[in-house]
Amino acid sequence: MLVELSIENLGIIESSRLTFHDGFTAFTGETGAGKTMLVEAINLVCGRRAETSVIRDGADEAHVEARFVRMGDDGEEEVILSRTLHREGRSRAYINGRMATVAALSELGEELVDIHGQHAHQRLMSAAAQREALDIFGAIDRSPLVAAREAVTEIDALLGALGGDEKSRAREIDLLSFQCDEIETARIVSADEDEVLSREEDVLSDVAKHQESLQRAVALLSHDGGAVETLGEALRALSSVTSLDSVPERLSALLAEATDLAHTVRGAAEGVEENPERLEEIRLRRQLLRDLMRKYGDSLADVIAFGAEARSRLDELTGYAERVSQLETERAAALKALRTAQLKVGNARRSVAAGLASQVEERLRVLALPNAHVQVSVGDADSDPAGESVVFMLAANPGSAPQPLTKVASGGELARVMLALRLVLISEPGTMVFDEVDAGIGGAAAVAVATALRELGVHHQVFAVTHLAQVAASAHHHISVSKTVRAGKTYGSAAVVTPDQRPAEVARMLSGGVADDSALAHAQDLLSKLGSSGSDGKKKRKTPK
Repeated sequence: MLVELSIENLGIIESSRLTFHDGFTAFTGETGAGKTMLVEAINLVCGRRAETSVIRDGADEAHVEARFVRMGDDGEEEVILSRTLHREGRSRAYINGRMATVAALSELGEELVDIHGQHAHQRLMSAAAQREALDIFGAIDRSPLVAAREAVTEIDALLGALGGDEKSRAREIDLLSFQCDEIETARIVSADEDEVLSREEDVLSDVAKHQESLQRAVALLSHDGGAVETLGEALRALSSVTSLDSVPERLSALLAEATDLAHTVRGAAEGVEENPERLEEIRLRRQLLRDLMRKYGDSLADVIAFGAEARSRLDELTGYAERVSQLETERAAALKALRTAQLKVGNARRSVAAGLASQVEERLRVLALPNAHVQVSVGDADSDPAGESVVFMLAANPGSAPQPLTKVASGGELARVMLALRLVLISEPGTMVFDEVDAGIGGAAAVAVATALRELGVHHQVFAVTHLAQVAASAHHHISVSKTVRAGKTYGSAAVVTPDQRPAEVARMLSGGVADDSALAHAQDLLSKLGSSGSDGKKKRKTPK
């Protein structure tokens, strides 16, 4: 549940910190005092869409922080969500003091709070929302149906990827055949073949220069007066010198190394010979490899990869009939599985539709619609096997045939149908926020809605922004939002209404300052009859997970 909310520079609220309790809490105040900003603050910390227009005039940023308590694996745990909006459009989110994405904030917020905005009941006008409500009521598992649809979609995509009509496939086969033949005929040895050939070409293209260099090196090493002879003479000259312990050994090692080098270079010189035929062969081969790289990739590795992909695609197309037959068989099986999954979900929806209608109808009777008749229509098994077409139908008055909500329900009736659904579909999350769900109703309907919200507050933490005295009087707790003007600026503030102050606040809602004495008496009567003690909201309630 939400236990604390801190607001800075949001709307006309400069700074406010509120603590909350179990049960049903009403937010009241004059129009424009900032009641909806309390809901907006909860929206923000729950990751809902943010507009910079809600930042207080003169401030660069708005900041909201909320502390929740929920049941974890080790008992109760605190969760702190915060959100900062900057006037330049930046938004920062935090979970338990650590930076987080708004998406992560939204995901966690949906687990903690269920928010119904001023026009939330309008969602009931959509087929998707009605179908979702039916699925929640019937605890219908749609995952097998979703998986079956995905399987059919995947097979259809594979069939589409095989190629279009026969002519387009023939054109693609011709092109791929040419490409595969060209690459495979080249018989590329390796990805670095061109580099290896380049080095050999360098040697063969300048044989004379290489031979001259090698022969010169041989002469300097081993001919008369060369390095080998000079080192030998030096070694002999030191044979009688005993004062240089290691020099003879080092000279001996140099002489052996020089002798070995001379043999190596001589062998290289003797092995170099002109080979114009091989040089021409290399040049033609490298030209072929360059042509392939110009067409199929920046490197031979790219050419090899392109050839493998082309061969795979060609094999696929040439085996088209066999592959199509295989996929068509798989598709038939997938369609059969889809039909089975559709019927399972559809039959489940059809089996629980009447129960949902009955329970909503029962709730509407205590929401001042005693003659309401509700039907939940689900598509038939032949034309709509999954029962995707779910339509809520209402006859609010005796003698009227049920019609879709989109055609017959007023705003007040829609609000009550939505509230009735919420009472029927009691589930997590444990905190619910209603922003003027009572708009457009009054009299007995207002009392009925007030009683329903109070009942909902026995098992959930409920917040409601309201202009109705009946709703405010029914709340377990009461918070009033007011505004003042100081030095030409408007300041909003929120404060807990104590039991002693509640009659005056409810009287204000009843009369707007007119006939105060009678309004006060009426307010005290409402508070007494609706039984708002401010304490029984803690009964029978479970802390949400």
